Amino acid sequence: MAEQQALVTAVEALADRYRSMPQSRLTGSVPGHESRAAAALELARSFAAQALELAGEAHRDFPSAGPFAVGDQLAVAGHELAAVADEATVDWAVAELKRVSQLAG
Repeated sequence: MAEQQALVTAVEALADRYRSMPQSRLTGSVPGHESRAAAALELARSFAAQALELAGEAHRDFPSAGPFAVGDQLAVAGHELAAVADEATVDWAVAELKRVSQLAG
């Protein structure tokens, strides 16, 4: 349970950063991604896919809701992952959050 709470805390911190970013930063390019928002969306999609896999559910599309919604999308996917994650998954997810956090600047 403590591991999952650590993931939720880290997800919320990064999601809040994206929620408060101005458009110029959200849409600014970063290494390996078209934009900061695209990097966060990719992370949200990977979290959602991992959560579905761990829950034994079929893959579903995770659409883009635009750069201004990416913080919320990341939060939702992160909470879904935390609900089903084991310790190894939490460790992976927290490392990915740190990587994308560095891109967020």
